[in-house]
Amino acid sequence: MTMHTNTSRTERVVTYGLLGLFALIALTPVAGIISTALADQSSLDTGFSTPERLNWTNFADAWTRGHFGTYLFSSVLVAVAVVALTTVLATLAGYAFGTMRFPGSTTLFYLFVLGLTLPQEAVIAPLYFDLRYLGLTDTYGGLILPQTAQSLAFGVFWMRMYFRNTPRSLLDAARIDGAGHWAAFTRILVPMGRPAFSTLTVIVFMWTWNEFLMALVMVSDEAHRTVPLGLAFFQGQHASDSALLSAAAVLIALPVVVVYLILQRSFIQGMLTGSMKE
Repeated sequence: MTMHTNTSRTERVVTYGLLGLFALIALTPVAGIISTALADQSSLDTGFSTPERLNWTNFADAWTRGHFGTYLFSSVLVAVAVVALTTVLATLAGYAFGTMRFPGSTTLFYLFVLGLTLPQEAVIAPLYFDLRYLGLTDTYGGLILPQTAQSLAFGVFWMRMYFRNTPRSLLDAARIDGAGHWAAFTRILVPMGRPAFSTLTVIVFMWTWNEFLMALVMVSDEAHRTVPLGLAFFQGQHASDSALLSAAAVLIALPVVVVYLILQRSFIQGMLTGSMKE
């Protein structure tokens, strides 16, 4: 018994030590960017040099000079629309694939999964010409629709896994009580699926918020630029001002951090649930 306790204690120490080491490695670049963002704009120091005083005005200057207010509006609009459409469509499709059996269901599901294997670079050129023909370039629709389609491949796969892992006894009990597919879906499975929905929301929001290539190809006017594209243009104009660039990078990354902090418990629970075998 003592040997087992000592072994368990040693394992915990080693585990926490490794986790602390990996956390330190992951947070080191973040600390360097924040340190640079708070440095004096005239300073040439980058990385982990401690600034003599904290220059919080760098964030205001970066926001004003980079027109990030306009870009932030575009990114929020696109991200919210993509997350909402992906969540609704993926949930409906995932429920159908996970709980129903109909002709061609397996083939159709694997067509969705095939979307996970297609690199964006392989479809971006024909997609541009198709959207230009439809008059959707330089519009929010030209950013929302393709990114929703890209996210659906993972979304359908993820939600199908959640619905397949749901105990069949719940559905059987609901059918005995006279509930149809729609009632079982809306009253039982959807309220239970908060962790799965939160995980999908965080992942799709992060993908959409950080999307650069799609915005670069589909948008040429400043009014529809998203924040990653705006940061690229801002970098071209202030390539030598590391403090302003770092401040702009922190501003852009902040919404993703906020969304994760709000949904972190459900996100982690959904990831743990999703890792279970069917």
